[in-house]
Amino acid sequence: MNFEPYPFEKLNNLLKNIIPNPNLPASILTIGEPQFETPAFIQKTLADSSPLLKKYPKTGGEVNLREAMRAFIKRRFNTELSDAEIIPCFGTREVLFNFPQFLLFDVENPVMAYTNPFYQIYEGAAIATRSRVVHLNLTKENDFKPEINEEELATCDLVILNFPNNPTTSTLTLDELGVWVKLALKHNFVLLNDECYSEIYVDAPTPSLLEASTHVGNAAFKNVLVINSISKRSSAPGLRSGFIAGDKEILREYMKYRTYVGCASPLPLQSAAAAAWSDEEHVSTSREIYKANFKIAKEILGTEIPFATFYLWIEVKDALEFTKKLYKNYNVKVLPGEFLARKSTKEKNPGVGYIRIALVENPEKTRSALQRIKECLNG
Repeated sequence: MNFEPYPFEKLNNLLKNIIPNPNLPASILTIGEPQFETPAFIQKTLADSSPLLKKYPKTGGEVNLREAMRAFIKRRFNTELSDAEIIPCFGTREVLFNFPQFLLFDVENPVMAYTNPFYQIYEGAAIATRSRVVHLNLTKENDFKPEINEEELATCDLVILNFPNNPTTSTLTLDELGVWVKLALKHNFVLLNDECYSEIYVDAPTPSLLEASTHVGNAAFKNVLVINSISKRSSAPGLRSGFIAGDKEILREYMKYRTYVGCASPLPLQSAAAAAWSDEEHVSTSREIYKANFKIAKEILGTEIPFATFYLWIEVKDALEFTKKLYKNYNVKVLPGEFLARKSTKEKNPGVGYIRIALVENPEKTRSALQRIKECLNG
């Protein structure tokens, strides 16, 4: 298998011969990793649960974790799931890589579609399954929302959406998501929405594909799945707690597959994750920090405040040259958009001419970094 280097490896290669300005503090705004302490109650639960290390964890997760996840979905999305409609997982990265391998194993000449720009695991899964790829390009012209080409979608076996979107920050409404559910039923492809940024919204909560499925009459979630994680919502990427939920017929067989993968979460991590999934106050506190950061960005850069995520997707003349200049003169790292996307057969790489900025620091550090970015933009 021939995998592309990860975006951060490409960034390191781009900057490897550049010495950053030593008179300014380093500011790294490249990775979507919250730079805040994991809430104390989560850490305490983890520590208090350490005696459970003497036990093997179940692949399907403990009852307390499954119940906490289902309660979160009910509370947040007004959607009640049966126990058969959800599987806890070790974060969501492993699911995004191994679920397509499970789903497409017996499919001859499989076809995957996914949003472009994208989280690179989607591409890795396509390579691992030898799938032909259909890119759903997100551009300024289509308001960073995937255009619908039914002729292409009719050939697909798996379609991966990512809304709220990384990196473009775009969102889909309940009705827009409902259209995709109808397409999945009409053309009989599996539709998966990566909802890992669903809790990092600015004002109004963003909808889930599960809600949309019920909204259009698909209460059994046929062909519909979502994944979500506490990495962003709880500033706890190290807990590796996520879930895949939806179509119980698909999940029944996928659960059998997972017993062979060996990705069961250790019991102390499950206990801490259950505590995190059960609490909303700490998530609300984090949202206020991200909202403050977006307000600072609007003040300094004039950017519009998006509906969700903690990113800025900013258009620049030459992203590679800007990234090098910003690092050399201002000691700030950002990520060129073209590292997060690919050129399709029909169009150019939709990430060209953009940079992604992750506003994951506290407001003081964010203000300092954005002021330097402004100077570089004006320079």
